[in-house]
Amino acid sequence: MLKIGLTGGIGAGKSEVSRLFAAHGAVIVDSDLIAREVVAPGTDGLAAVLAEFGPQVLREDGTLDRPALGAIVFADPEKLRALNAIVHPLVRARSAELEAAAAPDAVVVHDVPLLTENGLAPLFDLVVVVDADDEVRVERLVRLRGMAEEEARARMAAQASRADRLAIADLVIDNGGPLEALTARVDEVWAELVKRAAA
Repeated sequence: MLKIGLTGGIGAGKSEVSRLFAAHGAVIVDSDLIAREVVAPGTDGLAAVLAEFGPQVLREDGTLDRPALGAIVFADPEKLRALNAIVHPLVRARSAELEAAAAPDAVVVHDVPLLTENGLAPLFDLVVVVDADDEVRVERLVRLRGMAEEEARARMAAQASRADRLAIADLVIDNGGPLEALTARVDEVWAELVKRAAA
């Protein structure tokens, strides 16, 4: 089994790379998806979040109001740490379960947005960083996610710097251009990962 840590700053296109790896046959362990699962209605995770942040982060339908919670934690580093202390251990436990269920010869890609920030690189055989320059990322966040430019820049500033991410990369996937170029680069990287998994 080859364990890959896949990361990239918000707007870099990590989710698209993850999708392309899945199409090649990678086992994807998506931290964002798991982070949603562990705070779904009826979970201990949601109960802990409500105990910490109060009922204003709960929607009428009983689900977590992620934008409301985001507005609180992205404005206050202490509150962000408190949220991470609840969610991260739950995500790690579920990720370990999914990895354990993969075949011995699998390429397991852990899609981890905050891999750099949380010092998780040593947990993986290789770290793959999806990279695009800051202006490209801002433009995507405004155009594709409907963020105001200030919000996009604030979200980017709350994450590790591009230089910090590139410093831990074993392989870099440049996603500053068109989708065709990205697909070709992912194909190259996948071939390398398969070769290393076989070795």
